[in-house]
This record gives sequence, C-alpha cells and structure tokens, in this order.
Amino acid sequence: MVETSGGFYLACWLAGAAMLTTLMDGLLCCLTGKSANVVVPIETSEPADGYEFVEVKPGRVLRVRHVIPEREVEEEPSGPGGSVRCKRKITVYRNGQLLIENLGDAVRPERLHALNGEAEPNCTVEVELADPPSNPTLNSDTKVDKTGSVVGTGEIGAGGAATAPDLTQQARKRRRKPKRTVVIDSERKITSCKGTHADVALFFVHGVGGSLDIWGSQLDFFFRLGYEVIVPDLVGHGASSAPQIAAAYTFYALAEDMRAIFKRYARKRNILIGHSYGVSFCTFLAHEYPDQVHKVVMINGGGPTALEPSLCSIFNLPTCILHCLSPCLSWSFLKAGFAHQGAKEKQLLKDNNAFNVSSFVLRAMMSGQYWPEGDEVYHAEITVPILLVHGMYDKFVPVEEDQRMAEILLLAFLKIINEGSHMVMMECPESVNTLLHEFFLWEPDAAPKSKPRSETANAPTASNGGATSESQVKNK
Repeated sequence: MVETSGGFYLACWLAGAAMLTTLMDGLLCCLTGKSANVVVPIETSEPADGYEFVEVKPGRVLRVRHVIPEREVEEEPSGPGGSVRCKRKITVYRNGQLLIENLGDAVRPERLHALNGEAEPNCTVEVELADPPSNPTLNSDTKVDKTGSVVGTGEIGAGGAATAPDLTQQARKRRRKPKRTVVIDSERKITSCKGTHADVALFFVHGVGGSLDIWGSQLDFFFRLGYEVIVPDLVGHGASSAPQIAAAYTFYALAEDMRAIFKRYARKRNILIGHSYGVSFCTFLAHEYPDQVHKVVMINGGGPTALEPSLCSIFNLPTCILHCLSPCLSWSFLKAGFAHQGAKEKQLLKDNNAFNVSSFVLRAMMSGQYWPEGDEVYHAEITVPILLVHGMYDKFVPVEEDQRMAEILLLAFLKIINEGSHMVMMECPESVNTLLHEFFLWEPDAAPKSKPRSETANAPTASNGGATSESQVKNK
C-alpha cells in the first residue's frame, strides 16, 4: 500500500511539474512574442523499411508508410461481378430544399442487398437543408414519389402532428424555382477486392492531431492478408515537414498533398479509408477520380456539409495561450475521443502519436478547414460505394450526422460499433478490421441472365456458365 501511494503521489508531482513547465513556456512566449513550439517533425526511432519521404512540393515533404507484401499474385476477377447503374437527378431550391430523384433502374434493388440485408427502391427523396423551426419536415423514412405523394412512414420535426397530405401540401408550398439541377448518369462495375489482386491499393488518411501510427492495427491486419497499403502523415503531423506559415494547412493545400500521394501510388482499383478530417480528403479524391476510386470507408467523418471554421472556437486563441492550455486539450481529447479513459487509452495515445502536434499546427489546421464546395450536392454526386463506420460513444461527431450522410450518398452502408468512440479503429481494431475486410470483398449481385423466349425450352441448366447478358454493365 505504501508503494502504491508513493507511486500515485509521484505521478501527481510529475503531472504538476509538466503543467507548470507548460505554463511557464506559454508565459515566456507571450512576453517575447516568439513561438513556444519549434515547429519541426517529431523524432522517430522506427525502422526505415517501408517508410518513404515524398516531396509533394519544394520543401514540403510527407512521410509515407508504403508496404507491398510478398504474395502469389492473383489477377483481377474476370467474372461477371456486380454492376450498378447510377442515375439520379438532384435539384436544389432557393429556400434550401434538396430533392433527390433516383431515375430509371438506378441501383437495382434486387442486386443491392448483400451488406445491410435490405434495399431501397427507386424513389424520390425530399430533404430539407435548412428547416425553419416552426415548419414540420420529412424524416429519412418518408418518401415522395414523382407525383408529390408521400409514401412510407412519415414523421415530423418540431411542428406538431400532421398528416401525410398536409406534409405534401407544405412541401409543394415551400418549393420554388430551382437554384441548381444536377443529373448523374453513370454505370459502374463493382468487384471483390482481395489482397491477392495486384491492382488493389489501400489508402489510409488520418485526421487533425493524428499520424500514420493510429492505423497500426489496420496496417498489420491487411498487410498479412496481402494488401498493398499506403499511409501518409499529413503535413505538420508525425514525421512530415511542418511549415511555419498558416497557409500551409488550409484544406486546399492538404487536399493537393493527398492528390499528389494518390497519383503517385494509385493502382487500377483504389480503396480510400479516412478518419475524422481525413474523410474530407477521401471525399475530395472520390469526387475527382471516380474511375480510379473503387470504394471508400468513412470513419466518424460527420455530415455532408461544407467545411467552415468556427468563429467562436478555442483554437482561435493565440498560439502561446493554446500552448498553455495543451494539457487541458489533451485531457479533453482523451475524454471525448475514447469510450473509456484508462491507462490503456492513454498508452494508445502515446504509442500512436495521437494529438501530438504543436499548438501552431493545431491552430492552423482548425482555422484552415474552409471547403465551401463540399456541400450536400457535392456528396450526392459521388457514385462510389461507401461504408460509414461510427463509434456510438463519439462526442465529436453525433451519430445523426453519419445518418444524414447515409441519406445523401447514393450507395452507402452505415455500421455502428456500440463499444467505440471517435478513435474506434484504435479502441476496437478487430471489429473495424472485420467490417472493412467484408466491405472490400463485397460486390452487388450479378444481373440475371435473360434468354429469348424461343430458346427458353432448350435453355441449359444453371450450372452451365453461359455468356454475360447485355444487362450487365461495365465500368466507364
């Protein structure tokens, strides 16, 4: 008991000394006007094997973990696979109303049920982007067909009770002249991605305050399965270079970094996995390179809204003050980022360099999150299959935001991990790895082969592998 008490008091004394040192550094920073942080990459003692340093721009160098396992290469599947025709009309009205119409045989329901067990029929979905508090709104289960009739179980928001015809009339009244109309008509072939396929590459992108080390469990798991894995450190994070100008950390600057990394390592079929802020860069790449991005995984990424920095945020404080508050910020991140706050979680943060960035980089990253193009329409235009993973105890991203994302995206599957929080891939690596692997191997059901009526009587048995019918679609 004496040793336990002594160890406890020693830990408290060390924590107090560290906080006092931090406060003194911050005070010196304020008095001298110089930064308390030397903005340089962290020292790393990791082996050089598998690590590369890529100069995306002159003087802008990113550390990248790139592993290619030794494997018996299996060629890309040549079978029929599963095809999805993405045809939808998106209309944005001036009052903030968003109308999404799935046209024709878009996303054939009989071939889109492998992951979540149920399919959504072709329909017109009416969504409110900016609902007035006094007006009832349609929820995600309410469908509106082309004639304006409400189908399904409609509920309302904060407006009291109303019947389905009332909602239809109000929807008609709110609708005005369209502000913007987008028509998407594309065809994709979605096949299984195994680690033995040489044309498959996995890209992992971390968020603010992270590093490539937070993906350690995923990298080891998929490396053993034979996947080629590319994991970069964002600028200012991990062992990447850290410029001392705030403009180096805007969304557009970071997105161009990820574009350079993607173009350097991309294969024929690429799967993007993003966490938190990293989801925005995966969305950007999926929108820019729809033919090369095969699938996307979004882990606790939030809703499909345009990025805009908050004017009333603690991260708007001067760097020296943020440096003084860094112990409090680290404690807050631990409380909000993990479902449990024990010694194991603290060690995970320490071992994986999570939230281990300078105050200058942290402030510049948060202030640079400006991306007005990434709105609901931008996300609705994406035709790539997407897996949404959400930790139920996440205090940074409410589950309603990922539910909203699932409504807007054309082809999305939402999976909730009840034991996880914001850092769910570190808390529940087995569950996350299993979900990701199942999604990589998933493909829609193949289209049924159609035979002319004159040949029906002499049709071969089901075991006979005939030619692919014309209804099967090839990827553009």
